[in-house]
Amino acid sequence: NQKATHLENSQGKKSQHAEEAIFYMNCRAAYLTVLKSSLENIKSKEQLSLVLQQAGRNPSQKTINKYWTSQTTSLNFDDFCAILKKEKPATKNELLEAFGKIDTDKAGYILHDELYKILTTRGDKMTWEEVATITKQADFNCSGKLDYSKFCELYLATREQCCKAARDRLEVDPRLRQQQFGNQTESSSEGITLPVSKPSPRISRKADHKLVKGDSRAPSRPSSAQSGKASTSTTVTVGASSSRSTQLIMEPDTMKEWQRAQSKGCFYLEEDGEIISHKYRLHLPQRSAVCITIKPLNIPQAEGKSCHWLSVDTALFILKESETQENLQLVSFTELQHREMFGWRGELGSGVYWLLPFTTGCRLRKLVWRDEDGDLALTNEFRAALLDIFETIDLDGNGLLSLEEYNFFELRTSGEKCDQEAWAVCKENFEMKKNELTRQGFMDLNLMEANDRDGDPWDLWVTLLSLGYNKALEMTEACPFVIDVCAERCKPRIRAVSLEPGGSQLSRALCRAVVNKGEARVLDGSENIIIHTSQAGSRISSVIENKSENKVIIHVNNEQSMNCLNNRGLTVFAVEVAPKSMMVSQHVMPLDEQQEWIYSCVHSLV
Repeated sequence: NQKATHLENSQGKKSQHAEEAIFYMNCRAAYLTVLKSSLENIKSKEQLSLVLQQAGRNPSQKTINKYWTSQTTSLNFDDFCAILKKEKPATKNELLEAFGKIDTDKAGYILHDELYKILTTRGDKMTWEEVATITKQADFNCSGKLDYSKFCELYLATREQCCKAARDRLEVDPRLRQQQFGNQTESSSEGITLPVSKPSPRISRKADHKLVKGDSRAPSRPSSAQSGKASTSTTVTVGASSSRSTQLIMEPDTMKEWQRAQSKGCFYLEEDGEIISHKYRLHLPQRSAVCITIKPLNIPQAEGKSCHWLSVDTALFILKESETQENLQLVSFTELQHREMFGWRGELGSGVYWLLPFTTGCRLRKLVWRDEDGDLALTNEFRAALLDIFETIDLDGNGLLSLEEYNFFELRTSGEKCDQEAWAVCKENFEMKKNELTRQGFMDLNLMEANDRDGDPWDLWVTLLSLGYNKALEMTEACPFVIDVCAERCKPRIRAVSLEPGGSQLSRALCRAVVNKGEARVLDGSENIIIHTSQAGSRISSVIENKSENKVIIHVNNEQSMNCLNNRGLTVFAVEVAPKSMMVSQHVMPLDEQQEWIYSCVHSLV
């Protein structure tokens, strides 16, 4: 009985959290239909009325006056949510009951003349034109009468369509998705449910804790910080170029005899800001010392050009496969750095591991973009772009494309796979070796499409754009990389198995890595909110942990930082954290590593 009761209580809490999440999603959708940001305040009665209507309410002037008094100058998002909790949307029964008071004969109809008289003289008086808009709807009018049951059905359906349109707009519009309290899309910063944990001995309660020793200047409290709320600040000062670790990852003499495996891959930046990449399975037949590295792939460029993506940060999270793929165990991540290479060295037991590539996206979003109009031509630059693409999708680096490798390319560019029958057709028309497509075969296949006069040239641009290129045939929204695995006592095997967003597994790994390696500080005045901050090479990451039973909104202010850029592209934003969960607040990197940079951030409870 106790177990059953406990299970019911647990399921009840989960259901409550799910309902609350849906409620706040609807609140966000309505709010952002009227205002530009969740951090922007409602500044007038008219705005309040409009945003309540977008949330499916139909507030009277009396209701508006209740929340907007003579002393009110503005209302924030939390105030708006509190109003919606009190002002429930009218149900069909309530609407029918209201009309029933007018329809004393219980005929189901109200005469138009009577409706005009009531709506223009009572309560929030409507104009004749507004009432006429209602009576002209043929769907619920008949011979000068209003069928108010049908009217109620239309009203409720219209209200739901309005709310759904707001939710759809929030989901589709990249700008609005970024304004979901600064939450990243997806996948990459979704709330991670907390296990039952003991208090951390590393938790500090100091307001200005220096993570890195140096000539740190304590900044003044930013004017936009919530001075009356629980808050904490973090300052990290990093000297010029000191983020480039001198720790040696490159192979020493003792590693020359180790066996190795290698695979290439790529990060792709989606239109909505989400980053997808290849994911890998690593098999070790026996226990062995290993060295795993990842770095941007240096593809030879034409004279005078450079690989813009070489400055993009990369990392690998190493997870041990368990019985269920849903709960992979974090082993470690590549925290050693040597120039653009990140690596990890240690001992791994036999078995299967997952390698999840990661980039903050800070520099992937800041790469040069030149939008040059012009018709597509088979120029040397176009040929060079195709060769670069070949190098990127040739994951095993053998100079040939297997069907499996080619299908990653097809899935990325067209969303479909090439089957064995289509591959056989390719074999008949284009150069292949050992049933794998050669560089020349790949070139000929694409050049045939480009020269097809009956085809649309835009198809080629879709291919290039989906692989991170711009109209100048430069790879500006992608970062190819290469992974090396060296093992002392066995032959490692690495294989790309998918091309997709990081998902919850990467989110969990990120949060655990920051919590395990970083410093933790409790928000002053709120013991259940902890800010974890960790530095790995040239990257500083922060995670917000919410141990309370309620959702919280944390205001994040980076205005005092110097020579920094973050993955959100916003100096000030807010993060909503679900109950009993944790999520990434932000990743920060230096704008110019040749100059000193200061990370100074204030987290405060909204």
